[in-house]
Amino acid sequence: MTPLRFTLNGQVVELNDQDPSTPLLWVLRDRLGKTGTKFGCGIAMCGACTVHLDGVAVRSCSVEVGTIAGRHVRTIEGLAEAEGALHPLQEAWIEHDVAQCGYCQPGQLMQAAALLAKHPNPSDDDIDAAMSGNLCRCGTYVRIRAAIHSAAAKLAAKGGAA
Repeated sequence: MTPLRFTLNGQVVELNDQDPSTPLLWVLRDRLGKTGTKFGCGIAMCGACTVHLDGVAVRSCSVEVGTIAGRHVRTIEGLAEAEGALHPLQEAWIEHDVAQCGYCQPGQLMQAAALLAKHPNPSDDDIDAAMSGNLCRCGTYVRIRAAIHSAAAKLAAKGGAA
């Protein structure tokens, strides 16, 4: 079997003897120890397993690892900035007390980061549309929206992007 190489949170990873049909979610969690990415539904409907693949938010439960050779994957563990500083979204999540049970939050954060990378100053409608596929059983949607607006303002003030 040919080794599978891809970049994970800025580091090149090489996997040998990996079944290419294995969902990326399970490779991240079970093989690479990136347990921040959560299993929710297994059918790409809840968003708990959201990661970035070449900068695009995807449901890792439905991406076969064999399709990611040479690509870049970013998980919640790779969202923080250099030297461990929290990403402005993570700061805003804390400031707005978004998380209750917290289970869906890694996927929510990764979806929000992809949104801000594409739309640095999103409207409520932009946020609602982008986040609609990420479910929160605790119902913190209003706080999620407020946190995204706060993070967008922080990023704009820093002159950066998500």
